[in-house]
Amino acid sequence: MTDRTSPSGSTQPLDTAYDTALLDLDGVVYKGGDAIEHAVESLTAARDHGMRLAYVTNNAARTPDTVAGHLTDLGVPAAAEDVITSAQAVARLIADEVPAGSKVLAVGGEGLFAALRERGLEPVESAADSPVAAVQGYGPDLRWSQLAEMAYAVNAGVPWFASNTDLTIPSARGIAPGNGAAVEVVRIATGGSPRVAGKPLPPMHRETVIRTGARRPLVVGDRLDTDIEGAYAGGVDSLLVLTGVTTAAELIAAEPRHRPTYVAQDLRGLLVAQPEVARDGERATCGGWTASTGGKSLTLSGEGDPLDGLRALCAAAWTRPDLDPSPALRSLPLRTR
Repeated sequence: MTDRTSPSGSTQPLDTAYDTALLDLDGVVYKGGDAIEHAVESLTAARDHGMRLAYVTNNAARTPDTVAGHLTDLGVPAAAEDVITSAQAVARLIADEVPAGSKVLAVGGEGLFAALRERGLEPVESAADSPVAAVQGYGPDLRWSQLAEMAYAVNAGVPWFASNTDLTIPSARGIAPGNGAAVEVVRIATGGSPRVAGKPLPPMHRETVIRTGARRPLVVGDRLDTDIEGAYAGGVDSLLVLTGVTTAAELIAAEPRHRPTYVAQDLRGLLVAQPEVARDGERATCGGWTASTGGKSLTLSGEGDPLDGLRALCAAAWTRPDLDPSPALRSLPLRTR
């Protein structure tokens, strides 16, 4: 995939330019227990315009039925078949390599157990049960004894898998340890490394495409290192929304694999065309804004939609990462959370 040097434009609204939106959940559709502003009406409109909505999550704890129920309660259009989890991706990864009916040592939530059963595998809870594989997924009630069983199996040579390795997860009370933290415990005890299925790695993209049949997918997310990097690895376009964890400064400083195709304030970006960024020597222009790389730092001038200013700054900074963008960014009246 060619490294991106500026955000792209689209003459069509994104919900007609692409057939399927592969949507991250937390920070994109909801935050905590509540839908993010404009999410419900934007997703409903996109679906009405013919776009398929698929909800793609690294969270392996909940079943697709549970996730779809939560979305429906928020007013978001969703059914169980619209939800794709890292538990499903890792279960397929294991099933492709072991006989049907095989025992798999599983540590995680009900979503992981359900995904293994869906693929014809038998979850077990002890290394003494002779599993042919061992897999970790996030579970809120994780016990130390479960990590010990995983270490026993891995040290005995059982192939080790993980749904994802996100070190942290957001919660209503703040940031909590994620599955990656539990994986690190087993790594320390064994010296091994698991095969990982979740975003940004290819098994998750493969699972999503298989289940949705997407021909022109658009990844929609708020994280550069999972959502946008996953789109980059899969060779598909992406939309970054600024309702989650990524700040404008982080976007401007993004390395090539973390650069989205499009940028929007929120999910309303699905419903509209995207402006082009024009280049003229040391200047990048979008809307009423111009970013320049002519001095020792990036400069920005103009007026209009602040998001156009951010797009222009990205185009300038992505070609001149040696320049300091912070003075220009401070002059941009942009809300990013």
